Amino acid sequence: MTVRAKKHLGQHFLKDEKFASDIANSLTENGYDTVLEIGPGMGVMTKYLLEKNYTTHVVEIDTESVEYLQNTYLKLAPRIISKDFLKMNLSEFFEGQFAIVGNFPYNISTQIVFKTLEFRAQIPEFSGMFQKEVAERIAEKEGSKKYGILSVLAQAFYDVEYLFTVPPTVFNPPPKVDSGVIRMIRKENYSLPVDEKMFFRVVKTAFGQRRKMLRSSLKALNLSESLRGSELFTKRPEQLSVEAFINLTSLIENDTH
Repeated sequence: MTVRAKKHLGQHFLKDEKFASDIANSLTENGYDTVLEIGPGMGVMTKYLLEKNYTTHVVEIDTESVEYLQNTYLKLAPRIISKDFLKMNLSEFFEGQFAIVGNFPYNISTQIVFKTLEFRAQIPEFSGMFQKEVAERIAEKEGSKKYGILSVLAQAFYDVEYLFTVPPTVFNPPPKVDSGVIRMIRKENYSLPVDEKMFFRVVKTAFGQRRKMLRSSLKALNLSESLRGSELFTKRPEQLSVEAFINLTSLIENDTH
């Protein structure tokens, strides 16, 4: 039995054993004994995960893939979750710490990152494959056009490293672009010294008009004239480090009109 890749699910099955092994090996295995693979497809990476010391679970929305995995990896069968990852309450499935790994469908990859941030108290490590441009964006530092909302929010809570590039030829069907693998390791202190909802709002609002200075792009936050007159507000969002965005949020919280 082979599984047909479905366009509406954004499936591109990895067929290269070395890359599958390299992604499985990109996890450091520190601080957890459970791993969740998202979108295992036909299990090319899964078999390498099953060789490790941790317990592997997989989540797969495609019923054809689920059937294939159940028949091919009998020991894994009880740990196959046939659900939509984005709709799962992860703390109902996992009590303690667990890592996430996967060859992520392009069409939901950024949502997977946001979901990971939401449950970061349980996820010390995250490793996976994205469209190269998205992987670079998550890992990018300030001062670059690629640096944006995803970069700031991911790096506020995780140390992000771009690991390697994967060519289209090792997939079936091949995507039209290169892929990139990143690893995110949760920071020791992964709570912010400011209100997190406000931090998310400031970052998203600033990058919503990324070519404008902050004094213009953050007008909607109804800030005082004195605050908007400070030097920080003459900068554009891509010039601000994660730390600077945290400081900016603190200034906004303490702003008195």
